[in-house]
Amino acid sequence: MGLFFHTSSMCKTDDKQAFATRLQQALKRSPKKIKTAADLAVQFTLRHPDAPITTQSAHKWLSGQSRPTADKLKTLAVWLNVSPTWLLYGETDLSKTATRREAKLVTPTSEELRLIEQFRSLPEARQGLIQEIIEMCLLDAEVWQSR
Repeated sequence: MGLFFHTSSMCKTDDKQAFATRLQQALKRSPKKIKTAADLAVQFTLRHPDAPITTQSAHKWLSGQSRPTADKLKTLAVWLNVSPTWLLYGETDLSKTATRREAKLVTPTSEELRLIEQFRSLPEARQGLIQEIIEMCLLDAEVWQSR
């Protein structure tokens, strides 16, 4: 039973850390560059003046020690132009994603086939890097709304 509680708290810590990672990704895309927890606290408070946050709270968000309340999450999402669901859970609208992928089922061109051959000739570690880049680009298109 102790293991159950340990695992449960570990998942919550992982969720907080995953939130922190997504928050940092979204902040990198922000026109106003946020470099420190103090920057985040100031910029957030300008957008959410009814309930300002401290530098310590901002640091906890960025370091995965805590997540914001629902009202603060909404302010972050609007500010950073992302979905609150993505920011909190990493989920996008899967129905849109599935529809896009279904619509893109086409026969590869000769150039695409050449790229596949080149990809397959790379060492496994390099293939992994390329897959990560492609996934980041797809996520970028799904998560961040066009301005």
